[in-house]
Amino acid sequence: MMKLDTAHLVSLFEHATEGIILTNSKGEITIINPAAEHMFEYEAQEVIGKPIEMLIPQRFHPLHSQQRQGFYHHPQNRIMGSGRDLYGKKSDGSEIPVEVSLSFYNREDELFVTAFIVDITHRKKIEQNMLQQQLELEKMTSDMRKLNTQLEVKVEERTLILKEALQKLEQSQKELNDALSKEKQLSEIKSRFVSIASHEFRTPLSTVLSSASLLSKYTTTAEQDKRNRHVEKIKNAVRNLNDILDDFLSLGKLEEDKVEIHPVLFNLEEFMEELVEEMKPLQKTGQQIIFSCEGNPALFSDKRLLKNIIINLLANAIKFSDENTAIEVSSKTSDREFEIKITDKGIGIAEEDQQQLFSSFFRGRNAVNIQGTGLGLHIIKRYADILKGNIKIKSTLGKGTTVTVTIPQTNQKS
Repeated sequence: MMKLDTAHLVSLFEHATEGIILTNSKGEITIINPAAEHMFEYEAQEVIGKPIEMLIPQRFHPLHSQQRQGFYHHPQNRIMGSGRDLYGKKSDGSEIPVEVSLSFYNREDELFVTAFIVDITHRKKIEQNMLQQQLELEKMTSDMRKLNTQLEVKVEERTLILKEALQKLEQSQKELNDALSKEKQLSEIKSRFVSIASHEFRTPLSTVLSSASLLSKYTTTAEQDKRNRHVEKIKNAVRNLNDILDDFLSLGKLEEDKVEIHPVLFNLEEFMEELVEEMKPLQKTGQQIIFSCEGNPALFSDKRLLKNIIINLLANAIKFSDENTAIEVSSKTSDREFEIKITDKGIGIAEEDQQQLFSSFFRGRNAVNIQGTGLGLHIIKRYADILKGNIKIKSTLGKGTTVTVTIPQTNQKS
């Protein structure tokens, strides 16, 4: 290995892109390289022999002096990226954000400290830009909730806003790719948001489209009841869409367990029959959903969360079953808990895949060619956890699957 001579060392010091400042045991600047001169806008003769604090904002002087003394008593090398927000002061008094690493050595019984300094002003601007874009996205999400126009306009406007938001996120990813490691986090948020929205919107939108189509067939006064029934379905589906937006457009609300439970008293048998009817537009040719109810149908629970659980499970049973097959749905209640069981004769789940079913974005190997995001069971599990319930899955590859959801009865019926 070639040994560097003094000329090489001087050249490295003078042409380094990082600022380099050497201080003695009194905290006085003894050497400063051209990069540091340019960074702080001082000539070397203006700072040599001066306290290092002249390059630090006044408000940090007391703390820095204390930390410097502590460092001299217990010196240790410190690399950049320690998680602190550090600032330097230029000759005109303006401040710049910096990253600093420290090293030390002893010469003739005196401690010298070398500071390597990087101006991170550009990086800070990029971080602020990313934060501003995130705030803009949150504002767009809030605006989406306030839309109260007609159904077709509402869906089109929300879709347009979502596309614009995604385009901005994609643009942000390109700009931040080389500067910030936070890009991965932003990309994950975008992917989860799109997948969840796509998965959750499908059923209510299918109901809306089906009922809207049927409305045009009922033109006489005698068919007003039929029109009213489909209008009510559309209203319920729109309300369901709004509920989904409230819960999932802000992923943090779920991550921090901030989804609130609002239990109401309702008839479980009637509730289940309505859901079975609502799923008919999604059924394949010849498919049947057979429902049975056991026990007292009066139930006190969160109707909205329970609906999302059952709709997701029914949608999966329909999707993964063939035509001309039956899907059995049963409910059973007791004073302590209630149980919903859904059994299909579909493609089933391989035993080695069953351990990961509730993981987000996971899909079984025999389902990769069937449309889906891999979020359904993950979402169901989150809902069941909120209701303090549990889910059990029993499945045989090629023969079918049984999903059992057990949820405790809510005791306070006030």
